[in-house]
Amino acid sequence: MPSYVITGANRGIGLAFVRQLSAKPDNVVIALVRNVGTVDELKSLNRSNVHILQADIGDLASLQRAAAETAKITGGSLDVLINNAAMLPNERDALPLDGYPAGQEQLLADDLVALFTVNVVGVAHTINTFLPLVKKGSLKKVIVISSGAGDLDLTLASGYETSGPYSISKAAVNMAVAKYAAEYKPQGILFLAISPGLVDTATRALTAKELEDAKKMVTKFKKIAPNWERPLTADESVEMMLKVFDDLTPENSGAFLSHKGNKEWL
Repeated sequence: MPSYVITGANRGIGLAFVRQLSAKPDNVVIALVRNVGTVDELKSLNRSNVHILQADIGDLASLQRAAAETAKITGGSLDVLINNAAMLPNERDALPLDGYPAGQEQLLADDLVALFTVNVVGVAHTINTFLPLVKKGSLKKVIVISSGAGDLDLTLASGYETSGPYSISKAAVNMAVAKYAAEYKPQGILFLAISPGLVDTATRALTAKELEDAKKMVTKFKKIAPNWERPLTADESVEMMLKVFDDLTPENSGAFLSHKGNKEWL
């Protein structure tokens, strides 16, 4: 009975992971959510192999409680940890690093620190908290959902100068994954940072400005992927990522790959 913990499991990509993994009755799926008041879609799955626990990756104590509850559910082990929860870009995402308004330069520091705190420190705390269970598992895999926005080559080739704080946090977490892989390869624990591709997870209609910013981003990305046609759905992305997870070996542990298992980010 393979066991999975998924952070940020109440919507979007996280919910799609729960939906697809729990479709196999033998899988034990632990869905971690920051707010247990927003789990209607998880509950609507109505699957006995899905266990919903509260945990915020920015709150170490809540992670420790969730790990203890997970141990009770699984008998003290964990096969796969999927670090999906993250802080997403805010309304200043379309600004370059030198484009913050005069007199509001502190906002740049605030954004950098906030995104790093959640997307790097929060992920590291999550991994450290659940590693004792992973060490006792059978599959021994730790996955971090990253972003192609954190890839240096994509940034330079496309001229993608915006989304600085978010991109920097994702580049940093990719290095964290490599550090864990370097440490735990001798123990047979495999790590992977993976980009889900450009995925449509919008839960509301975009504003005119958001649509314009998205068009500008896509124009830049099409410099490196001229045949790209549309964003993936969450389920399409997850189906592809699960195949990459299955193919993870000691040889590519610590890598940063796309949903295609290579460096094609779109």
